[in-house]
Amino acid sequence: MSVQVVTGNHAAGYALSAAGEANRTSRGAACGIYPITPQTEIVEYVARFPFSKGRVVPVESEHSAMAVSIGASLAGARAFTASSSNGLAYMTENIMVAGYYRLPIVMVAVNRTLGPPWNIWADQGDTLMLRDFAWLQFYCETSQEVLDTTLLAFRIAEDHRILLPVLTCMDAFIVSHTQTETMLPEQDAVDRYLPDLDLPHRMRYDEARTIGGMAWPHEGLSQRLEIDEAMKRVPDVYQECRQSFTEVFGRDPGDLIQTTDTDDAETVLVATGTIATTARELVHKRRAAGEKIGLVKLKMFRPFPAAALRKACQSAKRVAVLDRNYAAGSGGVFWQDTRAAFQGHRDDVLIQNYLTGLCGEDVTPAVIDQVLADLASREVAGDPVWMGIETGKETLQ
Repeated sequence: MSVQVVTGNHAAGYALSAAGEANRTSRGAACGIYPITPQTEIVEYVARFPFSKGRVVPVESEHSAMAVSIGASLAGARAFTASSSNGLAYMTENIMVAGYYRLPIVMVAVNRTLGPPWNIWADQGDTLMLRDFAWLQFYCETSQEVLDTTLLAFRIAEDHRILLPVLTCMDAFIVSHTQTETMLPEQDAVDRYLPDLDLPHRMRYDEARTIGGMAWPHEGLSQRLEIDEAMKRVPDVYQECRQSFTEVFGRDPGDLIQTTDTDDAETVLVATGTIATTARELVHKRRAAGEKIGLVKLKMFRPFPAAALRKACQSAKRVAVLDRNYAAGSGGVFWQDTRAAFQGHRDDVLIQNYLTGLCGEDVTPAVIDQVLADLASREVAGDPVWMGIETGKETLQ
């Protein structure tokens, strides 16, 4: 294992390629690729990789990139791709198909603002528009977490108790193009961690099978129920895969949610991705000053870790959910699920939403200071609060 200074895109490309190569003694690997800023470097890395048994297929659109991955996965290959923003929107139909086909495809998504107006900076709205699909979703804070989570994603997706595709997500430019020290595992370690893919429902030359045919209502309902049961198994399977990861690579890839000073915290910040980096430093600073404040970083979004979140916030009186996303007319997506997680379990905690970092706006310590000042002044929760909106208005004027 070597430590190199690489971008998040490099880390993602490395993990996808090594995972694909690890299936060379079975059905090989395949990847449909189409470029879009800021994820293009990922598929460029994969396209240059000398797979022993695999094929990278450049196509004319993101829709076709997922179609290639679907076809390869149905044939029993380890399949993957990457995309971003409007590319994900164009791919949406086939993203849905991959989930309902129960295909263990892994896709790395670089979170970028959906347009128009066109914007290439960080915003989680692109992957969160897929939140109701049959995909697992993980949000990463660093290049190392991108690499580790991508390898974990294959192990979880291909587990016969799950058999669902996975999205590994990172903030555009803040992670995708920023270089940090990252431990890159050797191929033999990845081989040990990822056994040959054995897809039980793959197409076989000697067995006639129909894919995507018409289903009666009771058959469709049964399929949805099976997906729900698989989703409920994810937390336990994740912990098993996490333990195996630690044994093979010698480091812990992290829990589904990661906490900082929450045991006795009266105020808790809930964040994802790189906002958690800034929030964590602020929590350390305020803890040193005697404030009972903590942080919950949500790594897993689907399935939503409701029980773990409630446990982490068990002493909290106030919770601020920082959302780098916006659902029109409904506020932040993580806030919506956080409120739902507490409903019927606790009615003594104030849960307030703060929309910050949207469309690539910086989330600085000063912004989080403003969040905490607003939160402390409240007796009841109100509508989502837009942070940095004055700057936006000035720009429009």
